[in-house]
Amino acid sequence: MASRYIANTPREQREMLGVLGASSLEDLLVKIPPKARLARPLALPPALDETALIRHLQALAGRNADADASACFLGAGAYDHYVPSPIGHLVARGEFLTAYTPYQPEASQGTLRSIYEWQTMIAELTGMDVANASLYDGASSLAEAALMAHAATGRGEVVLSRGVNPLYRRVTATYCDGPGLRLREAPAPEGVTDLAAARKLVGPRTAALVVQTPNFYGCLEDVAAAAELAHAAGALLVVVADPVNLGVLEAPGRLGADIVVGEGQGLGVPMSFGGPSLGVFAATQALVRRMPGRLVGATVDRDGARGFVLTLQTREQHIRRARATSNICTNVALCALMGTIYLAILGRQGLVRVGELSAAKAHYAAERLTRVPGVSLRFQAPFLKEFTLRLPKAPERVAARLAKQGILAGVPLKTLDRALADCLLVAVTERRTREEIDRFADALGKAVA
Repeated sequence: MASRYIANTPREQREMLGVLGASSLEDLLVKIPPKARLARPLALPPALDETALIRHLQALAGRNADADASACFLGAGAYDHYVPSPIGHLVARGEFLTAYTPYQPEASQGTLRSIYEWQTMIAELTGMDVANASLYDGASSLAEAALMAHAATGRGEVVLSRGVNPLYRRVTATYCDGPGLRLREAPAPEGVTDLAAARKLVGPRTAALVVQTPNFYGCLEDVAAAAELAHAAGALLVVVADPVNLGVLEAPGRLGADIVVGEGQGLGVPMSFGGPSLGVFAATQALVRRMPGRLVGATVDRDGARGFVLTLQTREQHIRRARATSNICTNVALCALMGTIYLAILGRQGLVRVGELSAAKAHYAAERLTRVPGVSLRFQAPFLKEFTLRLPKAPERVAARLAKQGILAGVPLKTLDRALADCLLVAVTERRTREEIDRFADALGKAVA
C-alpha cells in the first residue's frame, strides 16, 4: 500500500532498483563516505494525527523570532517596510496567481499591462530610459549588469566599490568567472568609495564602475563624481539603489548612471525569511537591446486598440538560444505585481513620506543608541535609514541576547567583513516606533555594560 507521503510502493521501489541494477537502497549510497552517513535510525517521535501534527508544526514555527512578533532592525538588503493590505488580496486573485509566461499576448493582456506599469514606474523612479520586467533579486541584477557592461563595451574588467553589498559582489564574481571577467575592488575605508583610489583602477580595460547608494554600510555615495570618473575612462557607471529610497533621493539616472539595479523587496514584498523577492534593472536607451530578461512594450492591434506584447524577443533564449543576452529567461512577475500595486497605492507623496519617516527615525535611533557608553557610529558619512555601529562587546552575542527580548538588533558584520568584526549594521524603517527604538537603546545599554 502506498504511503500518504511517499508516492511509490515497496513493489515500485524494487522495480526501479532492478532497472538501476541495484539490490537495495543501500547500494545507491555507497559513494557517500561512511563518516557522513547516519549509522542509527532517526530519533523521530511516534506518528501524529493531522490535527496534532499541525499544532506541533505551528509550535516549531512559533520559535522563530519573526519581524511581526519582534521589533526588527535588520537590513543589509531586506527591509521591514509596511505592506499595505490590498496587495495580498489582489495578488491572490486567480488571474494573477496562476498566470504563466505571457508569450501569447491575446491571452495575457492583464499580466502584460501590469508588467508594463512596473517598468514605467521603475524607469521614472530611477531616472532611466527603460526598465525590464524584473529579475530574480538584487544580486542577480548586479551580476547581469556586469555582463551587460562587458558586452556593450567589449572590455574585460569591472571595478566594484567595497561599499557594494558583499553578497552581491560574491554573486557577481560567480557570474563573471565563466566569461573570464576580472573584478577589481575599490576601497571604502571611511564608509564611502575612495574615488581617488578608484581612479587608479578605472582605465581603458574597465567595462564598468559599480557603486551602491546608500551603500552596504548605509552611507550615501557621490554618484555624480563616480559617473564623471567612469565616463572619463569610457566606462559605464552601474548604480545599485533601493527603489524605496528614491522617493527622497535624486534618481541615479539624473546623476549620470548608465545602468541602475537593485532589490525591490521593500516595495510591498514581505521579507518571508529571505525570499522570494525581485530585482530591479533599468538602463539608458542606448543599451536596451543588450538588457537581460524580458521587456513589455505598448502597441496597437489591427483595430487600432492599445495592447501590450513582449518586445525585442530576439534577446531571449526561446529565439536566440545560445546567443541570448543572458541566461535569465523569466521574471518574478508576482513579486513585481506586488511592487506595482505598492507604488500605485502610495503614489508620489506616499513614497516620499516613507523615505522621510525612515530617515527621521533612523537618525533618532542613531542618536539614542550612541548615547550608550562604548557605542559609536563606525562611519561619519551621511546616511539615510541604515547605519553601522561599533560595539564594545561581540555584536553576534549582543544580537542573540536582544533577540530573546523581542528585539532583532541588526546584522553583525563579522562574517561579511572581518575588518568590521566589532560592528553591527542597523536599519530603521517607517514601521519602527519611538517606544521600540528607546527599548532597543535601553536593552543595548544593559547588554554591553
